[in-house]
Amino acid sequence: MLRHPTLDQLHALGLQGMAKAFDELADADEARDLAHADWLALLLDRETSWRRDKRLTTRLRAAKLRQQASVEDVDYRAARGLDRTLFQKLSTGEWIDAHDNLALVGPAGVGKSWLACAIGHRACRDNRSVLYHRWPKLCGDLALARGDGRHPRLIRALGRADLLILDDFGLEPLDAGARHDLLEILEERYGRRSTIVTSQLPLSAWHEVVGDPTYADAILDRLVHNAHRIELTGESLRRTRGKPSKAA
Repeated sequence: MLRHPTLDQLHALGLQGMAKAFDELADADEARDLAHADWLALLLDRETSWRRDKRLTTRLRAAKLRQQASVEDVDYRAARGLDRTLFQKLSTGEWIDAHDNLALVGPAGVGKSWLACAIGHRACRDNRSVLYHRWPKLCGDLALARGDGRHPRLIRALGRADLLILDDFGLEPLDAGARHDLLEILEERYGRRSTIVTSQLPLSAWHEVVGDPTYADAILDRLVHNAHRIELTGESLRRTRGKPSKAA
């Protein structure tokens, strides 16, 4: 069977979704009675879906989210004090457009990382750029980058994402390098981008974790004063469920 020249033109123009739809419709008996306008509408709809899916795949690959989580799968029945109305409002991302922050705190195992990744996934679906980092590992990466010349570029990359997720903050006190890096990141983002920080420690303990009072005041001023707060309680979901769950 000869390849239709229109199919070649669609591929040449980079209209991959339309090309695939054209190929499928050409072989479908029920499509032969469609009006030209309906044919075109189907092709355009497929191209739109293809581009949306490709964009989401690219966003998720760049985000490197730790958990495969989505806001639709959140378990509100778990006894951890999660306010359903607040979380659903935050999942829409209006606070990201406003360049606010989010502090997500609570004991180990209550789903902080999962919830942060769910919001990150939704942000990717809404065509926002997202970056996920565990804070302890990021500290090490930044220290290495300082030695090999990549440090300014990494700081800039952390500053550009619409949403930056810093997971597991406060597992150990910050040293001088980590304090400086965190302040640089937040200064780059303040008033222009949004940040989620998850921590096992209550906000009242963050000042002590940062250490140096001058740095602590500067960091918390840029991070907390415009931050929404989700404070979780309860036992570890890992223990109460007995095995890992797809939703948290």
